[in-house]
Amino acid sequence: MNHLPEPHRPPTVVQLPDGTHVYADHLPATYAGPQVVHQHIHQAAPDKTVQRIALGSGVGAGAVAAGVYFGPLLVGVLTAIAANIAMLAFLALILAWGVHTVVKSIGSPDADAAVKHLRKARRRRG
Repeated sequence: MNHLPEPHRPPTVVQLPDGTHVYADHLPATYAGPQVVHQHIHQAAPDKTVQRIALGSGVGAGAVAAGVYFGPLLVGVLTAIAANIAMLAFLALILAWGVHTVVKSIGSPDADAAVKHLRKARRRRG
């Protein structure tokens, strides 16, 4: 139940066969064959999955920070663009309805006769 950190121990110094002294903590480990890395990516938000892949492949903190910052920023930008396009489509619908209503109310009997004449001409061709 001791929650204190390990006490600091001085590094171990070893004398190599050639007479030089080195720290034992920095000696290379013995080769034990090819290293197999099992990477499990569990269900998580897409941005967290990208972060885990970036960290696992050694890309570094820059890629993770970019994913954390630009992921939600990209979602916000795309949402704003979609909202603008929806507003423009709604405005175009209202304007088209207004033009249609005005033209229909101003139309004369000659215009009605022209429309009937065009309908007859189209039926004869088809």
